[in-house]
Amino acid sequence: MSHYKYHLFFCTNQRQPGETSCGQYNAAEIREYAKARIKELGLDGEGGVRINTAGCLGRCEEGPVIVVYPQETWYTYIDRQDVDEIISEHLQAGRIVERLLI
Repeated sequence: MSHYKYHLFFCTNQRQPGETSCGQYNAAEIREYAKARIKELGLDGEGGVRINTAGCLGRCEEGPVIVVYPQETWYTYIDRQDVDEIISEHLQAGRIVERLLI
C-alpha cells in the first residue's frame, strides 16, 4: 500500500534560453500554488496527496508537465484553473481530466 493516495510530480526544469522547458511556463509558481491548495483543502499528508518537484520528465515539447502516481497519468496545464480542475476532478472525484491529458 502506498504512503500517499496520490503523488504528483511537477517538472520545473529550466533549460537554456531559447530551449523549451517547463520552467518557462512558471512551473515552480504553479507547483507552489498546487501545494498550497492541497494543504488548504486538507488533502495533504499520509494517505492523501503529496506534491513534489521533478527535474526534466522528458516531455518538454508538450507544454508544462505533471505526472500523477500511482495511475501514471500525464497532464499538461496552462494556468491555475487547469490545476484546480486536476485537483477537483482527479484527486477529489477520481476522474481523469481528459482535455489535459498528454
